[in-house]
Amino acid sequence: MVSWIISRLVVLVFGTLYPAYSSYKAVKSKDVREYVKWMMYWIIFALFTTAEVITDIFLCWLPFYYELKIAFVVWLLSPYTKGSSVLYRKFVHPTLSSKEKDIDEYLCQAKDKSYDTLVHFGRKGLNVAATAAVMAATKGQGVLSDRLRSFSMQDLSSLQSEGQARSPASVITQQASSQQHRTRAMMRSKSETGYSKASS
Repeated sequence: MVSWIISRLVVLVFGTLYPAYSSYKAVKSKDVREYVKWMMYWIIFALFTTAEVITDIFLCWLPFYYELKIAFVVWLLSPYTKGSSVLYRKFVHPTLSSKEKDIDEYLCQAKDKSYDTLVHFGRKGLNVAATAAVMAATKGQGVLSDRLRSFSMQDLSSLQSEGQARSPASVITQQASSQQHRTRAMMRSKSETGYSKASS
């Protein structure tokens, strides 16, 4: 556990932070030799970090594994050994030069496929969202229609008659019709009394 913590600190400080600061100084001074030196280092360090993910899983049980990682990072950085420059010139550059066309073609294909995949999943996502919106709207409409259906016609007619009975216009109409009914009754009774006097 202690070895793991120390190796992580060494890789972080000496493998990442110190080279980052040195790269900054190279950019600031515009020294081409320093550019090349640190670009070679970063290429090797990227490969080391990628390999480290795999080796940490399968080889961490080896004795002195973390100590070897610390020694490797120091070897890469040392101005005496120039480890990153040696690895780059002997292994990485020749390999990448011979496979460069294949790698470029693969990257172009991957870029095209990733764009097509992104468009495909984007369309699928939009379809799912549209379907969910339509289903939510349909479900909401179904709930409303179920509530409206729950009222029977009798309930609606009783509600309508109660509403009319309570409205002031219906009260005035009812009063006018009862007044008209009384007036007709009185006129009938007067005409009947006048008819009876005339006959006697």
